[in-house]
Amino acid sequence: MPSYAPLPPADAPRAGTPPTDTTPAGPAPAGRPRAGHGLAATLGVAEPLINAPMAGAAGGVLAAAVSAAGGLGMLGVGGGASDDWLHEQADLAAGAGRPWGAGFMAWVLADSLDPLRAVLEHRPSLVCVSFGDPGPAATLARDAGAMTAMQVGSAAELGRALEPDIDVVVCRGGEGGGHGRDEVATLPLLQLALDATDKPVVAAGGIATARGLAAVLAAGAQAAWVGTRFAACAESLSHPRAKDAIAAAGTDDTVYTRAFDIAQGIPWPAEFGGRALRNAFSRRWAADYGGLADAMTTDPSLATAIEEARSSGDTSLAPVYAGQSAGMSPGHETAADIVAELAGFRALLAAAAERWPAGR
Repeated sequence: MPSYAPLPPADAPRAGTPPTDTTPAGPAPAGRPRAGHGLAATLGVAEPLINAPMAGAAGGVLAAAVSAAGGLGMLGVGGGASDDWLHEQADLAAGAGRPWGAGFMAWVLADSLDPLRAVLEHRPSLVCVSFGDPGPAATLARDAGAMTAMQVGSAAELGRALEPDIDVVVCRGGEGGGHGRDEVATLPLLQLALDATDKPVVAAGGIATARGLAAVLAAGAQAAWVGTRFAACAESLSHPRAKDAIAAAGTDDTVYTRAFDIAQGIPWPAEFGGRALRNAFSRRWAADYGGLADAMTTDPSLATAIEEARSSGDTSLAPVYAGQSAGMSPGHETAADIVAELAGFRALLAAAAERWPAGR
């Protein structure tokens, strides 16, 4: 792996400024949020929109496409990512010449901070560290000049995100797809966070349309964190059959479970299950962890079968992580089309203000 050197401070030249040293090309990290400055302005993006850093779906191509369209593109880094993959995907994410970011799992980084160091060489503007204590990872990212974020799914996690090493609070409700907590919905958690801090707060979970974006912005969020709709878009790394499954699903077609992780032997902390589309596997095992463990002992080939199903796009067995917004995700549209549609939040907010003018 290339040697790691600290990145320029937060006041380094922004994107588009010719570099004056040998730091790899890419947008310079953003500064800390300042009073009176919105998160979008601080990050240098046109739209209050961030794609969720979904491991296995949010690669460098998707991140670049979202950033080029005016949002903040995020690269999702899972466990076991090779050094070559990290540099390749970070290069792609930075290739739009616009601010971008990356998301990491704290429990993975607890073994080694090397994946974070590799991505920091490419100068992301935002680094999100979630699912465990951000600890040294947040410190490393801040020292490199990046803003830091943490996804929270409970009041206790919110308390941790209010500590000084976290710049941005991402409130992820249980209706969101992929891994996280299932303790509280997005809107109650968002209200709790907005009353608790002056830090920028981002809403996540169940947001897939301009109406959803308008709703959370009206409440006080500075941006929305959108996963499921981008997971099914053209630039996503998701298998085409997984995209088709998301497009065909309805809002009632998801389940929150640890069964897929247990079957695959993935050591996610027990408090973080995953919301995925219901399929034949989850209908049998979603609520029967003990029975699944016994079945794994009897037939250890089940883990291999799920891995093969993921590769082949067999959605009857493989997990397709998606939130309750699956019913509002057409699938196979471009990231630019999604950003353009979500930008319609402005007209919706203006119409709401006209319906309820002050003083009437």
